[in-house]
Amino acid sequence: MHWPPRPDLGLLCLRLCGAFLLLAVHGLPKALNFRASLLTIEDPLHLGAYPTLLAAIAAEVLCPLLIAVGWFTRLACLPVIFLLLVALLFVHPEWTLEQGQFGWLLVAIFFSLAVAGPGRHSLDAHLARRQRRAYSLAGGHSP
Repeated sequence: MHWPPRPDLGLLCLRLCGAFLLLAVHGLPKALNFRASLLTIEDPLHLGAYPTLLAAIAAEVLCPLLIAVGWFTRLACLPVIFLLLVALLFVHPEWTLEQGQFGWLLVAIFFSLAVAGPGRHSLDAHLARRQRRAYSLAGGHSP
């Protein structure tokens, strides 16, 4: 039995799994417990607890939602990668690879998505197909 490669399906799985894990483990707990998170969040860039928490929530809630649907995926991966690297290298520099493996796996997932893009099963691809279709229906002329 031959199973042909399905890279677009693989990218969809990476997007959905990575987004779900980041959202469920980090983003939603911070957003739903905002006041408590303000008291416990580390501030390695010295921005203040409030701006740091807002930036973390944007990277761990908004960006995973964009990544999951495949809209501005490459761009949405950048704050996530930055946040994870800051956490792993500056907030928890004492962690062994074993202790930080979840974070490093998330870095690998989101870096791969930033390089590869969202794939065919994404909102970006759908919008591009619609735009090409409209362009071809217009006789190849811009509207």
